[in-house]
Amino acid sequence: MKNSEHCSSTLRLILGDQLNASHSWFREKNPHCIYLIAELKQETGYVRHHVQKVCGFFLAMQAFAAALEKAGHRVIYLTLDDTADCSSLPQLLDRVIEEQAIGSFEFQRPDEYRLLEQLRHYAADLDLPSREVDTEHFLLPFDELSKEFKADTAHRMEAFYRRMRKRHDILLENGEPVGGQWNFDKENRESLKPEDLEQLPEPLLLANDASQVLKRLERHQVETFGTAQQPLIWPISRSQALDLLNYFCEHLLPNFGRFQDAMTRQTQQRWSLYHSRLSFALNAKMLHPLQVIRQAIAAREANPQRINLAQLEGFVRQILGWREFVRGIYWANMPGYESLNALAADRKLPAYFWSGDTQMSCMQESLGQSLEYAYAHHIQRLMVIGNFCLIAGIDPDEVDEWYLGVYVDAIQWVELPNTRGMSQFADGGLLASKAYAGSGQYISRMSDYCKGCHYRVSQKTGPRSCPFNSLYWDFMLRHRERFELNPRVAMLYRNWDRQSEESRTAILDQAKSYLSRLESL
Repeated sequence: MKNSEHCSSTLRLILGDQLNASHSWFREKNPHCIYLIAELKQETGYVRHHVQKVCGFFLAMQAFAAALEKAGHRVIYLTLDDTADCSSLPQLLDRVIEEQAIGSFEFQRPDEYRLLEQLRHYAADLDLPSREVDTEHFLLPFDELSKEFKADTAHRMEAFYRRMRKRHDILLENGEPVGGQWNFDKENRESLKPEDLEQLPEPLLLANDASQVLKRLERHQVETFGTAQQPLIWPISRSQALDLLNYFCEHLLPNFGRFQDAMTRQTQQRWSLYHSRLSFALNAKMLHPLQVIRQAIAAREANPQRINLAQLEGFVRQILGWREFVRGIYWANMPGYESLNALAADRKLPAYFWSGDTQMSCMQESLGQSLEYAYAHHIQRLMVIGNFCLIAGIDPDEVDEWYLGVYVDAIQWVELPNTRGMSQFADGGLLASKAYAGSGQYISRMSDYCKGCHYRVSQKTGPRSCPFNSLYWDFMLRHRERFELNPRVAMLYRNWDRQSEESRTAILDQAKSYLSRLESL
């Protein structure tokens, strides 16, 4: 290692989800500062990722490095070819520090616990001055998370969301919510009728050449899954992310809230419905959340007849409320959060999660879309795929790993609370007040998935009965002692008790049959 007395350069590390061009690091050009951005086997191998996710991050990192160079900064961009002999990030940093005669080291605080621990340990052992700085991205500063969120304590998003609205003066008039209410969720639960389907706009699909990244992945035997879309449709630069934001505000926001929970069979014209698909750009920090919120608000102000308040509020709540909320839950409870399993679920994840090959139409559609596009919207993730895992009792470790790998926007700080907390209730209620379990009737009401399905959503028993129906009741009965005192679900148990013993036995026997052959559903 070089002695710092003889070194003058500062090495600044930029991770793949720290592509924030507005960061204060870049306000001045310092010839003695070197920015390092690197493709690394460590980051492709901690779980098996969807190929589009890896391509999306690598292409975005490459584009960011090029933009920094064009702006006059000194940049080292290393591909997998360059880092193949480095088994870990610390090993790579040691090599670059030695080669470049580095005198000090700086890094932006990672948003994943494993990387924060790794870099803090590395910096503490480094025989050079080091500094950790904020990413300057989130709307609740890192140092204030512990004031808002306590470990092993149940928190609810609505109260937090209202505080964030007040803190940032979003959708307020004289300190009160615009429109007289904080939340318009009840107005945003429509399903898509045939005439609505005809009006769905085509999604904006970008065209990025991923061929060289795909060759590198093959050359270095990086194990991925899913469809390798070529060209890649996801934004890889700030300008492309802004194009996607502009498209959303113009074409999708007017109906976003109404249909945000709706689902329909996948076609090229409708697979992402009215969703923005901005989560990848946000989570990689190509866009700032406040910028996205303000542009959506400006779009409504410019055309209030076309974009009503319910559409806008539903979108703002996802970013200002939910996104910041799950981050708080994550940091308050890590590292223990990733091993919580309050419902003692232990079944294996079925093989069709990797192929989409199942006779359950809703799962076939949702899994198939996830595998083809590395994307599914929140209801597909929560009330179809997640719901199935929950009521079938799938091990949350396996569920987490699949969700973290399959979605292009999945970074652990956002994936883990959404999956282990919201979807699987494995945290025992730290994040959600109830388990999000549902029968096939919910899926039938919110989608057209059940039409033409091998199974019959109207049936609770029999060889063609919808698996969600009997598995739902089996789940609720397995955990009755935990759930029946919850006022949100107590009525369900009273309904169950009113059924005949013969009917109840038949439903539970059907569930037992399905659980014994999950792989063949």
